[in-house]
Amino acid sequence: MSHFMLFFAILHAILAVALGDSLRDSISLLRIKSELVDPAGVLDNWSPRAHICSWNGLSCSDDQMDIVGLNLSGSGLSGSIPRELWQLTTIETLDLSSNSLTGPLPPELRQLQNLETLLLYSNFLSGEIPPEVGLLKNLQVLRIGDNLLSGAIPPSIGNLTELRVLGLAYCQLNGSIPVYIGNLKHLISLDLQNNSLSGLIPEEIHGCEELQNFAASNNMLEGDIPSSIGSLKLLQILNLANNSLSGSIPVVLSQLTNLKYLNFLGNRLNGDIPSELNQLVQLEMLDLSQNNLSGSLHLLSTQLKNLEALVLSDNALTGSIPSNFCLRNSNLRQLLLARNKLTGRFPLEVLSCSSLQQLDLSDNSFGGELPASLDKLENLTDLVLNNNSFTGTLPPEIGNMSYLENLYLFGNMITGGIPVEIGKLQRLKTIYLYDNQMSGSIPRELTNCSDLTGIDFFGNHFTGSIPATIGNLRNLVLLQLRQNGLSGPIPPSLGYCRSLQLLALADNKLTGTLPPTFRFISQLSTITLYNNSFEGPLPSSLFLLKNVKIINFSHNRFSGTIFPLSGSNSLTAVDLTNNSFSGSIPSRLSMCRNLSRLRLAHNHLTGTIPSEFGQLTQLNFLDVSYNNLTEEVPPQLSSCQRVEHLLLNNNQFRGTIPPWLGSLQELGELDFSSNNFHGTVPAELGNCSNLLKLSLHGNSLSSMIPEEIGNLTSLNVLNLQRNNFSGSIPSMIRQCKKLYELRLSENFLTGLIPFELGELTELQVILDLSKNLFSGEIPLSLGNLMKLERLNLSSNQLQGEVPVSLGKLTSLHMLNLSNNHLQGQIPSTFSGFPLSSFLRNDKLCGPPLAKCLESQGQRKKHLSDAAVTGITVAIVLTSTVICLVMLYIMLRMWCKWRKVSISNLDGGGAEYKREEEKWGLGNEKKRAGEYWKVDSGAEMQQQHAFYTSK
Repeated sequence: MSHFMLFFAILHAILAVALGDSLRDSISLLRIKSELVDPAGVLDNWSPRAHICSWNGLSCSDDQMDIVGLNLSGSGLSGSIPRELWQLTTIETLDLSSNSLTGPLPPELRQLQNLETLLLYSNFLSGEIPPEVGLLKNLQVLRIGDNLLSGAIPPSIGNLTELRVLGLAYCQLNGSIPVYIGNLKHLISLDLQNNSLSGLIPEEIHGCEELQNFAASNNMLEGDIPSSIGSLKLLQILNLANNSLSGSIPVVLSQLTNLKYLNFLGNRLNGDIPSELNQLVQLEMLDLSQNNLSGSLHLLSTQLKNLEALVLSDNALTGSIPSNFCLRNSNLRQLLLARNKLTGRFPLEVLSCSSLQQLDLSDNSFGGELPASLDKLENLTDLVLNNNSFTGTLPPEIGNMSYLENLYLFGNMITGGIPVEIGKLQRLKTIYLYDNQMSGSIPRELTNCSDLTGIDFFGNHFTGSIPATIGNLRNLVLLQLRQNGLSGPIPPSLGYCRSLQLLALADNKLTGTLPPTFRFISQLSTITLYNNSFEGPLPSSLFLLKNVKIINFSHNRFSGTIFPLSGSNSLTAVDLTNNSFSGSIPSRLSMCRNLSRLRLAHNHLTGTIPSEFGQLTQLNFLDVSYNNLTEEVPPQLSSCQRVEHLLLNNNQFRGTIPPWLGSLQELGELDFSSNNFHGTVPAELGNCSNLLKLSLHGNSLSSMIPEEIGNLTSLNVLNLQRNNFSGSIPSMIRQCKKLYELRLSENFLTGLIPFELGELTELQVILDLSKNLFSGEIPLSLGNLMKLERLNLSSNQLQGEVPVSLGKLTSLHMLNLSNNHLQGQIPSTFSGFPLSSFLRNDKLCGPPLAKCLESQGQRKKHLSDAAVTGITVAIVLTSTVICLVMLYIMLRMWCKWRKVSISNLDGGGAEYKREEEKWGLGNEKKRAGEYWKVDSGAEMQQQHAFYTSK
């Protein structure tokens, strides 16, 4: 190191002798050069062989004795700021802006006491602003923004009393604006935009009495706008957009008569817009959008002749546009009033603003017809009237607006057709007429607008064919004609719209085959043709569409192979449901690594699911139901960990339900129904904690339903019907509290119906346990299923009475208890259900079956006749005995007659009692009494559950 220092000392001596004492800073500059990375060679002429004042970027004093300026802006330099820089104490201007310098801003900068201008903006400097910056007493311009500087603005900034420009924008500064900013009396420009400054705007800002530009947008400032700003008489630009300022707009701002730019966009300001703002006669741009301002619109009613842009969108302004709104000699070019609560007809007053270029009245409540005099706005480029209540037709005069580029009329109630005059708009780029009630055909003249990039006519009543000349629109990017009544084929010329990216022709009456010219639309990203009558095989040339991401050809009549649609590796969603496609599923689809939705249901596909689909790690929805697919489910699908919907139902898959399904943690819907699966339900399915629907019906599954089903606590639908399950229903099913549909019919389940089913109080659609081998009584707990609409317990071996508690099921509208061994009286609340709900039970009675009380009444009548006969016989026998012995035992007649009477009466009573016991009327009466003591309203609900399974 000593040799190195000695070298520079000798070099310095040589330079001092050779070039003079005025070049004493050359050594420092050469060190600066050695520490900076200079890929462009800007510093190549920094050499002892040249006079220092000729070095690039350097400025010298008039006597060439001192370096007074260093300007290396935009030189592509990188590295940290060399410390030797601070040894250039005579320097007055230092500009290293727009480079790639890194590291902190050194505190040694305090040594540059002569510095007047410091420009370090647009680098990658980091760290905090050193407080030593406040020691640069002569500093007039400080611009260090567009860096990675953080921390607070040092209060020492307030010491720079000569400062005229302070630029700290586009950094990561936090904290508040220091109150000492008010000390900068000569400050002209204060730029604090795009930081994370918070707190209040200090009232002391009024001390910056020469301030012309105050920009603090895109921070987190809060509180009211200080009224002291009104004292900044020279202010021309006030930009406080995108903060959290609240309160009302200070009226004192009307005193800023030099103001040209006022932007309060994106705050929380409320109250009325002060009409005093009309006094800002120099104002050119006013943006108060995205606040909570209310009241009527009073601006532009007096002297704002210089105003070019008025942006009041996204507020709560009410009323109509005033009649004196627009001055005839105004310069207004931009009027944006979108997303307010303005009313009235189309404001004819606006037509006086002949200089208007952009008019946005969207998302208000304007109504009435569009005026034919709309073409008075001859300079208009953007007409945005969407989401109002405009009626009537689109006036033909719109064809006179020759500068019109964007026409947005969607979301209104416009009727009639598109005028052919639309073809005169040679500059038209977008025309959005969707969600109206327009009709007629799409005029061929529209295709004269060769600059068109977007057409959206969704949700109208257009008929006829797509213009054959559609191919003239070579710049077309979006063509949305969905949900109309268009017919005929797709014109082959559409293939010449080579810039087309989105094609939506769904929900029409289009026919024919796809034209081979589709292969030319190489930029196509989305194509939706669903709900039409397209037919025939797909052109093989579709394979050349390498940028397609979304394809929906569902609900058509396409046939043949789907291979032409597998050419793009960018596919994210494919829906070919309800066609007549045949052949196998192309394994090449596995190359679409971002494929998330694949729906191929209701076709005639054969073969199996390609094992390569295991590579589709983004797959979310796989639906191949209702085809003729065979073989086993490929185990490679276990790699599709994001799959939520796996629908393989109504095919010919075989084998067992794979246990690896339990690893699919995102699985929400699993439907393997109507296939040839056998074996058991794997216990691992209990790991699918997000499963909402499990359908395995219509297979040959056997053994018991696993207890782990109870782990599926999110389950809404469980359908295991038409299998060979045996054993009992696991009691753990009570944990499936969110079940609203449970179907276990047509199995071999045995035992009692578990009372735990009564804890599934969200059951609503159906509880179907029919065609099993359940025995015992219907559990009383089923009366807790208050939401249940259908109950089917038919074709089992159930016994006992229908529980009165079922009468609480007031939502029940279908019930089937037939083909069991039930007995007793049907609850009266079930009387409205059909006879078929109760047929083929042993001793069940009551409406709609025969009334239990009628049969009992007949039995009581027979018992009464027998009792009368017994009493009569007893009386006759008694009378005969009395006659025979009356003379023989005259003295004892009264006693013997009394004894016989008592004996006969006892015999008759016992006989009547035995008759009751024989027919069981005593117990029957008791049971009938018990029924009517209980609220039988729930009985009615059980009658509705049978038919839902049909």
